[in-house]
Amino acid sequence: MPALWIAHVTVTDEAAYGKYAAIATEAIAEHGGTFIARGGRYVQLEGKERPRNVVARFPSVEAAEACYNSERYQEALSHARGASERELLIVETTE
Repeated sequence: MPALWIAHVTVTDEAAYGKYAAIATEAIAEHGGTFIARGGRYVQLEGKERPRNVVARFPSVEAAEACYNSERYQEALSHARGASERELLIVETTE
């Protein structure tokens, strides 16, 4: 079943996070991920507000998790650490 990769982010260093985004985009595509929301308008109803929200669809939870654990994504993540505050989760869809 497909899965969604959902990230809620506050960027604290735009330059470093830009490096993350460029590499992460490639890693996500390499694992069959496609973006369905990326930093668009949002309405915060509950919880901690994060101004950047990203949703990517993957073929499965396993594909999304493999992406996260991949060498390429970990390279990207090295640029995000210290340049952002983030929450990231993978959730299986019913479609």
